[in-house]
Parts: sequence; structure tokens; C-alpha cells
Amino acid sequence: MALPDTLDDFEALLTASQRAARALGVAPAARRHATITGIADAIEASSAAILAANADDLERGRASGLAEGLLDRLLLDDARIAGLAAAARALAELPDPVGEVLRQRTLPNGLDLTQVRVPFGVVGAIYEARPNVTVDLACIALGSGNAVVLRGGSAAERTNAVLVEAMQGAVAAAGLPRASVQTIDRFGRDGAGRLMRARGLVDLLVPRGSAALIERVVSESTVPVIETGAGVVHAFVDRAAQLPMALEIVLNAKTQRTSVCNSLETLLVHRDIAETAVPALAGALREAGVTIHAEGALPGVDGALPLGERGWSTEHLSMDVAIGVVDDLDAAIEHINRYGTHHTDTIVTDDADAASRFLAEVDSAVVMHNASTRFTDGGEFGFGAEVGISTQKAHARGPMGLPELTSTKWLVRGAGHVRA
Repeated sequence: MALPDTLDDFEALLTASQRAARALGVAPAARRHATITGIADAIEASSAAILAANADDLERGRASGLAEGLLDRLLLDDARIAGLAAAARALAELPDPVGEVLRQRTLPNGLDLTQVRVPFGVVGAIYEARPNVTVDLACIALGSGNAVVLRGGSAAERTNAVLVEAMQGAVAAAGLPRASVQTIDRFGRDGAGRLMRARGLVDLLVPRGSAALIERVVSESTVPVIETGAGVVHAFVDRAAQLPMALEIVLNAKTQRTSVCNSLETLLVHRDIAETAVPALAGALREAGVTIHAEGALPGVDGALPLGERGWSTEHLSMDVAIGVVDDLDAAIEHINRYGTHHTDTIVTDDADAASRFLAEVDSAVVMHNASTRFTDGGEFGFGAEVGISTQKAHARGPMGLPELTSTKWLVRGAGHVRA
């Protein structure tokens, strides 16, 4: 069913999404995959228009004082557009989760039970200054049989409008409803609030962005929410760590890309090696352009700035890092579980017992040993593009790919069975 050129009524827009979701739920996997491939082609074909719109958004962002980290998230260039298209094509090659059989059994009375994956229906998303998320979410929704309603924020409004128009054209060309992918950006901040209260029209809501945005959505929404949390990410350099390895991991985790949720925010060092390790790590970070923050004096380090306004819970998303010295492994685990956001945390150590305890006792979605936190990513995990990194424990945790955007249903087949 074609979507009207103008659809100003919010409830009518969501009703159109519901109709689209029903069509998507029964659409063959081959058609949905072809649609995603068509989106990749459309993005490449529209690259000039996308870049022009993005340049306008960037100009407005700089004029309004948008933070450097958000400007980096907002930026699209030829390489990032090519990456969006490549990620979409890779997603189209992944196994289809819809209809996957999870459990099956025959009861003693002969009833046959099968549990299968099914789409949620209409998935809403609220996010900030991330045009890549516009494409990722649309493709993941289509790949899992869901319609998607996007609220991408004013910072990326022009870029998102061009992206959604290109994607809707690809969806329609594949014979699916244009309303499979919709944006409510034109409704402004009020639209986000109405989306959060659209219980019965929207089946699931996913927020991506700042801690303040996520807290607002979790607190105000009447629609079920999957929380993709902020990333106060830690690295603990244990007393049994190889310092060259620790330097490489810490530098990569902090500087490879600072504006993303899996970048390092807090570095903890075991007290037994602090006199040597802290100056070496802090010196390497400073040489890379990172500003050091601390609570009090650090051994061998002068000029560290105070912690951010939220103390150890600060998510900088910039070339800033907090460094602390802890007495032992127990203190490191306690600190991380207290001040972290349950996103990603890593230990650098050659002590197998310490690594095992850290992996078991740190309460985060992803816990690592001798690896950079930058690997917490759907693409790196082999899931393709991701909905986000879920930091909650209900339904999904960690990078959310196609299966995580499905629910389940039970199919019961009988032969005239009645219960005694």
C-alpha cells in the first residue's frame, strides 16, 4: 500500500506502520533481503544529495555549539556512505531469524509444540546526531520483519530526510509498503514524546544516545523499551599485565574513535605496579592527545585535571580519560560494578585466575580479557549492523542484531484435542 505524500496525523502514521508490519511479517526472506540490497544501491545513488544535506546539518551543528563528539557522529563522507552500503549488503547475507525454530516437542497427549521467532511488529527508535543509525535500524528492522519509526533528532534532520526518502523508494521498488520505514522528525520533540506514549501502536522502543536521552525514554515511555546504555567503559591493568600489551590495548580503546559508546573512559591500575605503569600509560595517552583526569595525585603524573562533573561515572566521548589506582582485583571489580554502565569492561593480565574472576564477577554486557573494548560491536561480532548495545538484562544484552529484534510465539498443533 502506497504511503500518501503528506501524512500529518501522528496516529495515522503509526497505523500505516502497523499495516506495513503485518505485510513484512509474512514477506518472504528473499524479498526482505532484496529490499536491503536495494537500500544499499539507493544510498550509493543518492550520495551527492546525502552529502549536501549532511554538510548543512554539520554547519548548523557547529553554529549551535554541538560538541565535537556529536559532530563526529553526525559526519558522513564518501567512506562512511560506502560503509553504510557495505554494512547493508552484509546484513542481507545473514541468516533470516523469522520462523527459526527454537524449541519443539510432542506432549504425551499428542499435542505438537513449536516455539519460533517472530517479528515484534512496529519498532520505534529515538536517537541523536547519528545518520548511520537511520540506515542501520531500517535495515535491521526489515531483515527481522519489523516496520520502523525513526526519530533521529534535529541535529541530523536534513540528512535523515534524504536517507529515509532513498530507503522508502527502495522499499517500494521491492514491492513492500513505503510505510515500512518512516520518520517522525517533522513532529519535533513533541513527536518523540508521543512515540514514547504510543503503547498499542508501537511494540518496542529503542533509545540510542546520551545518558540523558536514554534516562528520559526509560522513565517516560509507556512502550516497552530496550535500553542501549551509555558507555562508562573501563580497562583494569592488573599487576600481572604485560605493560607493552596494556599500552597497546589502552591506546586503542581510548583513541581509535572517541565518540562511540565502546571507547575507554576509565583506566584502573593495580597498586602493586602503579609506580611504573601509571606514568607509562599516562605518558602514552598524553602523547596521543588525551587529557588525564584523576581524583587526587597520581604516581609520576603531574597536571591531571579533576574528574568530570559526574565523577567516576563521567562518559566523556572525547579525548579525555580518568585514571585511578586500586588496591587489588576486588577493588577493581567493585569500582567497575559501582560506577560503570554495565556496557563493556576489560582486564589486561597474564594471571588466568584473575582473568576468570574478572570475567565472572564484572556485571556488564560484554567483559573482556586482553582485548580492546572497541571490539564490542555488531559488525566485529559477526552480527552485521546493530540496533545498539543493550546494557539491560531482560530480553537482550550486548550487541543487538537480527535475532535480538524478534520475539517468539508458540505454535500448537492438535487433532481435536480437548483438556480433561
